[in-house]
Amino acid sequence: MRSQEQLLDAASPPAARKRWYRGLGAQVVAAMALGIIAGVVFPGFAAELKIVGDLFLALVKAGVAPLVFFTIVMGIASAGDLKKAGRVGFLALVYFEVVSTVALLLGLVAANLFGVGKGAELDAGAASAQAPKAEAGEHGFTAFLKDIVPDNFAGAFSSGQLLQVVVLAVLFGVGLLSLKPQMQDRINSGLEVVSEAFFGFVNVVMKLAPLGTFGAVAYSVGTNGSDMLFALTELVLEYWLVIGVFVFGVLGLVCMLAGFNILRILQYVRVEMTLVLGTASSEAALPGLLKKLTRIGCSKQTVGLVVPTGYAFNLDGTSLYMSICTLFVANVYGIPMGIPEQLGLLLIMLLTSKGAATVSGGTFVVFASTVAATGYLPVEGVAILFGVYRFMSMATAFCNTFGNVVATFVLAKWCKEMDVDKVNRALADPNAFLARPETDEPADRPASEHTPRRGAPEDTSVPADAVATAPHSPSEK
Repeated sequence: MRSQEQLLDAASPPAARKRWYRGLGAQVVAAMALGIIAGVVFPGFAAELKIVGDLFLALVKAGVAPLVFFTIVMGIASAGDLKKAGRVGFLALVYFEVVSTVALLLGLVAANLFGVGKGAELDAGAASAQAPKAEAGEHGFTAFLKDIVPDNFAGAFSSGQLLQVVVLAVLFGVGLLSLKPQMQDRINSGLEVVSEAFFGFVNVVMKLAPLGTFGAVAYSVGTNGSDMLFALTELVLEYWLVIGVFVFGVLGLVCMLAGFNILRILQYVRVEMTLVLGTASSEAALPGLLKKLTRIGCSKQTVGLVVPTGYAFNLDGTSLYMSICTLFVANVYGIPMGIPEQLGLLLIMLLTSKGAATVSGGTFVVFASTVAATGYLPVEGVAILFGVYRFMSMATAFCNTFGNVVATFVLAKWCKEMDVDKVNRALADPNAFLARPETDEPADRPASEHTPRRGAPEDTSVPADAVATAPHSPSEK
């Protein structure tokens, strides 16, 4: 979610906008550079800066439990509405879960193949980080089931047991779906107001990210030398490579099965995707995408349903980020992650990844909650990654946004909510289609929509329901 100041800044003319160096991303990069210098030049002093990163993480963790609770509850509520939308809604839910799961699995496989984080082990924290894991193993599976079910509502939040919070959120959300629609609306409105307050709290905390990054990076470099720098550089490069494999491999295959050329689709939305890369924000491209997807021949109903819902449920880039970076933290702290542990991690991420769409820095905050929810991975490792987060967030935003573009094309065709002939003509030469004035286009309509009289111009306005229901997206989404 972007603050009011950020939204006003985005709408301002260039002369009125803030200088680039005042942005949070630039400040974090500068803080990382200063942390590296401090760690190399003053290693003894840098080792004492661990407290700075720890305080930042403590504030982040304070808002994680409420954030996860509200996002899961409201996500389930919106899923209930999506199901009522009929065949399009049902297929959208299935598509989102299947593709998100593939993204999580691809991330885990890539992280294992690349061995992300290995060679930069933080030996000092490995022993303490492994202690909870050993204790959990001694209790067994029965005790694990008992531990994830809270004995009181407030206790789950006060103890910081994220899995208990997730269980409560799922049960609470399902309970909401059983209420009358009028009562659901009142409760959802109240939850939205309270959740906005917590999201505002997290937004304030994220402004302290440069300080937390400086302390964490300085400590890591001061105590471990240049190994951590090389590990982070490799992580960024490998992450961009995996994003490319997913976009052109997985999404390319999906497009091919649906009868589309992914390169043609990318060419059609290239302006919006360039904007996403430049701003690391999928929110910036949302209005243009809604209009273009409707203009090319997808029905307004499908565009207005799939795109906004996909911003919450179809976060492929976020899924890749969480799976790769979680194993990075495990490897850095020397914590072995076998197949059972990684499958358990996959189940956790299937839930927590749905909570990344409603807060600025949402992917990073939910990533921190996922690390905490495992019970044996140290949250301290999360701060190390914030220094390179800006470089990774551009790829995350690109993958999230383009994944929803592909989903709209595919679902519109599968559900016969698309003028296939018009789409094929447009994708045959996207440049010519975009260059033609919209009023000169034939009034083609999907079969499911009413066809106006011949010669009437096509309504290419942005679906009002899509704008109204589109969630606030974080900068990295």
